[in-house]
Amino acid sequence: MADDLQGGLIGCGYFARNHLNGWREVEGAGIVSLCDQDQEALGQAASDFGIPEQYTDPQAMLESEDLDFVDVVTQAPSHRFLVELVAASGAHVICQKPFAPTLDDARSMVVACNRAGVKLMVHENFRWQRPMRELYEVVSSGAIGEPFFARVEFRSAWDVYANQPYLATDERFIVYDLGIHLLDLARFFLGEVEQLYARSQRVNPDIRAEDVATIVMDVAGGKTCVVEASYASKLEHEVFPQTLIKIEGERGAAVLGRDYALSVTNEAGTETRAVPPHTFDWSESPGQAIQDGVVSIQRHWVECLRTDAEPETSGSDNLRTLELVFGTYRSAEERSVYRTERSLGSW
Repeated sequence: MADDLQGGLIGCGYFARNHLNGWREVEGAGIVSLCDQDQEALGQAASDFGIPEQYTDPQAMLESEDLDFVDVVTQAPSHRFLVELVAASGAHVICQKPFAPTLDDARSMVVACNRAGVKLMVHENFRWQRPMRELYEVVSSGAIGEPFFARVEFRSAWDVYANQPYLATDERFIVYDLGIHLLDLARFFLGEVEQLYARSQRVNPDIRAEDVATIVMDVAGGKTCVVEASYASKLEHEVFPQTLIKIEGERGAAVLGRDYALSVTNEAGTETRAVPPHTFDWSESPGQAIQDGVVSIQRHWVECLRTDAEPETSGSDNLRTLELVFGTYRSAEERSVYRTERSLGSW
C-alpha cells in the first residue's frame, strides 16, 4: 500500500458528512472519489469537501480508481450488493450500520470478503465514543470487580425525524436504528448474550414502527443486562444523544451519567470525573459524541489496514450484534424468550 491509503465513499446522504469530516482528521488515509446516484447530493459533497472524482455508478468508480478501501454509507438494503461488488474489486470495505436487513445477507457479505481476502468492518461507532472507551477502561482495570449487572439506557424525545424522515415510515425503527448500538455496547461491556426477552411499543401515533423497546438479556457467566431505547421519553433533562450506563461489579459500580460524568464507587469511596467526547472544528451540538465515535473508528480502521489486524467491529463480530436485533423483534412479536445461536452451540 502507498503511504496514504486511497479511499472511495459510496452514499452522500445525511450521515456521510460526518464520515467525510472524519476522514479529514485521520492521518494516513483520505477519500479521493465519491459515488451517489443522486447527482445533486453527489455534487454538493464533492464541492464541500474538495473531492473532484465523482461517479453515479459504483462499478465505474471501482474500475477507474485505484482504491485501497471503500466506505459504504448507504442504507441497509443496498449493502450486500455494494459490499460484494467492492470485495470483488479487491478493495477493503467499511459498511455503515445496520449491516444488513437479514442475517443471511450479513453472512453472505462476510463470506464474500473472506473469499476475496479483504477486510470488512462495520461502522458500529457508539463503542468508539470517548466516554465508552473510558468506561471500558475502568471495568477492564478491575476497579469494580467482576461485573454481574449492567443497564444501557438511551431515552429521549429528540426530533430525529427532521433530518431522517424515513425513520417515521420504516417498517422497523428504534431497535434496528438505535437499539443496534445499545446491544453492541452490551456485548462490548459484558460479553456474549445467551438469551433475551423484549417488549416494544409505538407511542408516537405519527410513525409506522416501534419507538420504545426494553430488552432483558442473560449474558454468559451469569450476568444480566437491561437495554432501554426510547424516542418517546419527554424527561426533565433532554440528553440526546447521550447513552447512560450503569455497570455493577462484585467490588463496586461504574456509572456513566448525564453530561458525561463518570463515577466509580468501590471500597475506596466514590470518584467522579468528566469524560466528554473529543470535539473538532466541524463538531455540531448536540452530536459531538457521535462525531467523536466516527473519527475514532475510522482511525482504528486505518491502523488495522496498516498492521493487518482484524477490526474490532468486523463483519464477523457484528453478526452477533445483528442477531440480537432480529432476536429482539422476534421476542417482542411472539412474547417469547429468544435463545441465541451461541446458547444453542451454533457459533
